[in-house]
Amino acid sequence: MARAPLLQLTDISLTFGGEPVFDGLSLVIQPGDRVALVGRNGSGKSTLMKVMAGLVEPDRGERVEGPGVSVGYMEQEPEMKGFATLGDYAASGLEPGELYKVERAGEGLKFDPARAVGTASGGERRRAALAKLMAEAPELMLLDEPTNHLDIEAVLWLEAELKATRRAFVLISHDRAFLRELTRATLWIDRGMVRRQEKGFEAFEAWRDKIWEEEDQARHKLDRKIKSEARWAVEGISARRKRNMGRVRALADLRAERAAQISRQGAASMALEAGPKSGRKVIEAKGISKAYNGKVILSGFDLTVIRGDRVAFVGPNGVGKTTLLKILMGEVAPDEGSVKHGTNLVPAVFDQARAQLDPEMSLWDSLTGDPDMRVSGKADQIMVRGQPKHVVGYLKEFLFDERQARAPVKSLSGGEKARLLLAKIMARESNLLVLDEPTNDLDVETLDLLQELLDSYDGTVLLVSHDRDFLDRVATITVAMEGGGRATVYAGGWSDYQVQKTGADGVQAPEKKEKSKSIQPKSEATKTQKPGLSFTEKHRLEELPGVIERLEAEIAKLEEFLAQPDLFTREPVKFKKATEALVERQEALTAAEEEWLTLAEKAEAEG
Repeated sequence: MARAPLLQLTDISLTFGGEPVFDGLSLVIQPGDRVALVGRNGSGKSTLMKVMAGLVEPDRGERVEGPGVSVGYMEQEPEMKGFATLGDYAASGLEPGELYKVERAGEGLKFDPARAVGTASGGERRRAALAKLMAEAPELMLLDEPTNHLDIEAVLWLEAELKATRRAFVLISHDRAFLRELTRATLWIDRGMVRRQEKGFEAFEAWRDKIWEEEDQARHKLDRKIKSEARWAVEGISARRKRNMGRVRALADLRAERAAQISRQGAASMALEAGPKSGRKVIEAKGISKAYNGKVILSGFDLTVIRGDRVAFVGPNGVGKTTLLKILMGEVAPDEGSVKHGTNLVPAVFDQARAQLDPEMSLWDSLTGDPDMRVSGKADQIMVRGQPKHVVGYLKEFLFDERQARAPVKSLSGGEKARLLLAKIMARESNLLVLDEPTNDLDVETLDLLQELLDSYDGTVLLVSHDRDFLDRVATITVAMEGGGRATVYAGGWSDYQVQKTGADGVQAPEKKEKSKSIQPKSEATKTQKPGLSFTEKHRLEELPGVIERLEAEIAKLEEFLAQPDLFTREPVKFKKATEALVERQEALTAAEEEWLTLAEKAEAEG
């Protein structure tokens, strides 16, 4: 016997500020559903989830919960008035015998139940709201960006809990790995319409692209039909004394249908432009140690950042990732050790707290009021990578419309604030990007674009993120901060770090780590004379295959670019830069291969 739906929305319509968010929306959530709710920033995902939770009343339509069904919603900004501690809030509504559930969720999500509400950060409040929902375990859980402000360990704990539950849930998240692991159906909001596919997020992008392709084909056919009918209407006037008014009316209907179609929102036109080339060695940190109030953050840490590296910093919340970034950037002095910067550095910083944005300022003033972007004597223009541009035009490149230009920053969603901050830092030329949690709140399409920009960015990147998929696609080096002052450098992204860490813990390492031991020394004399590898040399030996692979990929891209037959006459400046870059990378590849061979021989002698 079929079970009744947990929740049903029928013919829902909702309008904010004159623009319809939804019109005639209907959907059903069944027992056991594990649904990804996806869509562009601003498409109405959070609004729809609030309608599902019963927190927003639609203008028209019906919301029906199944008999005896409880629906729980994780609030992004929970109201905690009247509660002394986060634990008091999270435990509210639970029976005394169920309080252990809050303690368990608190351990997994890493929030302190004893923390006073008045001193808790926004991230701690959100973790308390998530712990409350997980402890209550309603039949339907509505989770709006639950992984924001969670470190990877906490994300993995939440992932395991949701995998094990029999409860139904709907997820909004930018974390691809999280969505792929958990979802079995997808709700896609696109231009006020909600489509459902009975496949998880893994299949979403192929489904979306297929729908868009079919839509483009239908629009093209409609345009051709309108053009044909319009030609008949014009020519038919002189050919016949009495026109076929039915065909004229049909043409009007076709034009009305075409006008009613809602254009897809384009991708953000973000662009990164590297400034003057920095020196080859960007940052050299030696013997760094740092402690706060007796807590050791770093102890004897070494790191060399070479131009073009993408260095990711990972570890639990509070372990000191942002502190290490500030030490490397010279904002915080180490207790011991030294940090040296290379020549000609031009940094741009994306801070986790979005401190560069004044919530009371308008988007317009946020850009025109920035001294680095101001154009003298032009109140409506800003300087973007050395060229003046109208402020509204630049905001449109980041998917803001003209009405938002004068709105206060505090009215923006989390994703919109992230895009505004990206707009500020991308207006400047730079050769060192420092990105502290840039992925929070961004939609999948914007994350894709950001990753592509970082791939082609001719500079160096320092990155803090808890998004495993993003780390895998961007990072060439991962610094794992494990607490107690320990920070270990690994080649590659998150998955590479996991494999190498497993090998270091006693499980057989991957073949690419063993590859270095397969090189035979040139002679027995060399074999007996080589001393053992130092710790730094061992790390460098593990790191070099990734460096070589990246250089080979960059050389292939540059050769493909330079192969264009008319490039020299069409883009002489780009041709010159690409040629110089190709020569530089070929020299770097040769040096890296020679260094790897030398260290591999030394490792073989040691073995």
